[in-house]
Amino acid sequence: MKFLLLNGPNLNMLGIREPAVYGTGTYKELLEYAADFAAELGVEVECCQSNHEGDLVDAIQRAYFEGMDGIILNPGGYTHTSVALLDAVKAVALPTVEVHISKMETREEFRQHSYVRAACVKTITGQGFAGYRQAAEFLVEYLRNK
Repeated sequence: MKFLLLNGPNLNMLGIREPAVYGTGTYKELLEYAADFAAELGVEVECCQSNHEGDLVDAIQRAYFEGMDGIILNPGGYTHTSVALLDAVKAVALPTVEVHISKMETREEFRQHSYVRAACVKTITGQGFAGYRQAAEFLVEYLRNK
Protein backbone atom coordinates (compact mmCIF):
# COMPACT_ATOMS: atom_id res chain seq x y z
CA MET A 1 0.00 0.00 0.00
CA LYS A 2 1.12 3.51 -0.77
CA PHE A 3 -0.24 6.68 0.81
CA LEU A 4 0.20 10.36 0.16
CA LEU A 5 0.78 12.32 3.36
CA LEU A 6 -0.10 15.85 2.37
CA ASN A 7 0.34 18.91 4.58
CA GLY A 8 -0.99 22.36 3.82
CA PRO A 9 0.12 25.90 4.59
CA ASN A 10 2.42 26.74 7.47
CA LEU A 11 2.95 23.13 8.52
CA ASN A 12 6.55 23.49 7.39
CA MET A 13 6.81 25.89 10.37
CA LEU A 14 6.08 23.22 12.98
CA GLY A 15 8.21 23.69 16.07
CA ILE A 16 8.34 27.43 15.41
CA ARG A 17 4.67 28.31 14.93
CA GLU A 18 2.60 28.45 18.11
CA PRO A 19 4.23 25.58 20.02
CA ALA A 20 1.52 25.80 22.69
CA VAL A 21 -1.00 24.79 20.00
CA TYR A 22 1.02 22.56 17.65
CA GLY A 23 3.76 21.26 19.93
CA THR A 24 7.51 21.61 19.66
CA GLY A 25 8.13 18.88 17.08
CA THR A 26 9.53 20.18 13.81
CA TYR A 27 8.37 19.38 10.29
CA LYS A 28 11.58 17.40 9.79
CA GLU A 29 10.72 15.35 12.88
CA LEU A 30 7.23 14.74 11.49
CA LEU A 31 8.77 13.40 8.28
CA GLU A 32 11.08 11.11 10.28
CA TYR A 33 8.11 9.93 12.35
CA ALA A 34 6.16 9.19 9.16
CA ALA A 35 9.06 7.17 7.73
CA ASP A 36 9.27 5.18 10.97
CA PHE A 37 5.58 4.32 11.22
CA ALA A 38 5.39 3.54 7.49
CA ALA A 39 8.19 1.01 7.90
CA GLU A 40 6.49 -0.52 10.94
CA LEU A 41 3.17 -0.80 9.09
CA GLY A 42 4.79 -2.10 5.91
CA VAL A 43 3.44 0.72 3.73
CA GLU A 44 4.99 3.43 1.62
CA VAL A 45 4.29 7.04 2.55
CA GLU A 46 5.13 9.89 0.22
CA CYS A 47 5.24 13.18 2.11
CA CYS A 48 4.49 16.54 0.55
CA GLN A 49 3.85 20.03 1.92
CA SER A 50 2.85 23.24 0.21
CA ASN A 51 1.68 26.69 1.16
CA HIS A 52 -0.14 26.97 -2.19
CA GLU A 53 -3.66 25.66 -2.71
CA GLY A 54 -3.12 24.71 -6.37
CA ASP A 55 -0.04 22.66 -5.49
CA LEU A 56 -2.12 20.72 -2.96
CA VAL A 57 -4.80 20.07 -5.58
CA ASP A 58 -2.10 18.90 -8.00
CA ALA A 59 -0.68 16.53 -5.37
CA ILE A 60 -4.11 15.02 -4.71
CA GLN A 61 -4.65 14.47 -8.43
CA ARG A 62 -1.14 13.05 -8.81
CA ALA A 63 -1.94 10.52 -6.05
CA TYR A 64 -4.73 9.20 -8.25
CA PHE A 65 -2.70 9.08 -11.45
CA GLU A 66 0.24 7.41 -9.67
CA GLY A 67 -2.00 4.68 -8.28
CA MET A 68 -1.73 5.53 -4.60
CA ASP A 69 -4.12 3.73 -2.28
CA GLY A 70 -5.09 6.56 0.06
CA ILE A 71 -4.38 10.05 1.32
CA ILE A 72 -3.57 11.43 4.77
CA LEU A 73 -4.43 15.12 4.54
CA ASN A 74 -3.77 17.98 6.91
CA PRO A 75 -5.11 20.92 4.92
CA GLY A 76 -3.94 23.47 7.49
CA GLY A 77 -5.70 26.81 7.10
CA TYR A 78 -7.34 25.62 3.86
CA THR A 79 -9.50 23.33 6.02
CA HIS A 80 -11.85 26.22 6.63
CA THR A 81 -11.78 27.87 3.20
CA SER A 82 -11.04 25.49 0.36
CA VAL A 83 -13.81 24.08 -1.76
CA ALA A 84 -11.06 23.32 -4.30
CA LEU A 85 -9.46 20.77 -1.94
CA LEU A 86 -12.87 19.26 -1.21
CA ASP A 87 -13.53 18.93 -4.94
CA ALA A 88 -10.09 17.39 -5.56
CA VAL A 89 -10.59 14.74 -2.87
CA LYS A 90 -14.06 13.99 -4.22
CA ALA A 91 -12.75 13.79 -7.78
CA VAL A 92 -10.04 11.22 -7.09
CA ALA A 93 -12.28 9.13 -4.80
CA LEU A 94 -9.28 7.79 -2.87
CA PRO A 95 -9.97 7.05 0.79
CA THR A 96 -8.76 10.14 2.61
CA VAL A 97 -8.26 10.74 6.32
CA GLU A 98 -8.27 14.36 7.48
CA VAL A 99 -5.72 15.00 10.24
CA HIS A 100 -5.24 18.01 12.50
CA ILE A 101 -2.46 18.24 15.06
CA SER A 102 -4.51 20.54 17.29
CA LYS A 103 -8.01 19.88 18.53
CA MET A 104 -9.75 22.18 16.07
CA GLU A 105 -13.16 21.81 17.68
CA THR A 106 -11.90 23.64 20.79
CA ARG A 107 -10.28 26.51 18.89
CA GLU A 108 -11.72 29.69 17.40
CA GLU A 109 -15.18 29.33 15.91
CA PHE A 110 -13.98 29.84 12.32
CA ARG A 111 -11.55 26.91 12.73
CA GLN A 112 -14.29 24.50 13.70
CA HIS A 113 -15.68 24.02 10.19
CA SER A 114 -13.97 21.76 7.67
CA TYR A 115 -14.88 21.75 3.99
CA VAL A 116 -12.78 18.69 3.17
CA ARG A 117 -14.36 16.57 5.89
CA ALA A 118 -17.35 15.89 3.63
CA ALA A 119 -15.12 13.84 1.31
CA CYS A 120 -13.08 12.04 3.98
CA VAL A 121 -13.61 8.58 5.44
CA LYS A 122 -12.36 9.74 8.85
CA THR A 123 -11.15 12.82 10.72
CA ILE A 124 -8.56 12.77 13.51
CA THR A 125 -7.95 15.88 15.59
CA GLY A 126 -5.95 16.81 18.65
CA GLN A 127 -3.58 13.85 18.65
CA GLY A 128 -0.42 15.70 17.66
CA PHE A 129 1.92 13.78 15.38
CA ALA A 130 0.30 10.52 16.54
CA GLY A 131 -2.77 11.45 14.49
CA TYR A 132 -0.81 10.79 11.31
CA ARG A 133 0.05 7.28 12.43
CA GLN A 134 -3.56 6.69 13.48
CA ALA A 135 -4.63 7.80 10.00
CA ALA A 136 -2.22 5.35 8.34
CA GLU A 137 -3.37 2.51 10.60
CA PHE A 138 -6.99 3.33 9.80
CA LEU A 139 -6.32 3.38 6.06
CA VAL A 140 -4.52 0.01 6.18
CA GLU A 141 -7.47 -1.55 7.99
CA TYR A 142 -10.02 0.25 5.82
CA LEU A 143 -8.39 -0.97 2.60
CA ARG A 144 -7.97 -4.53 3.87
CA ASN A 145 -11.68 -4.70 4.69
CA LYS A 146 -12.80 -3.07 1.46
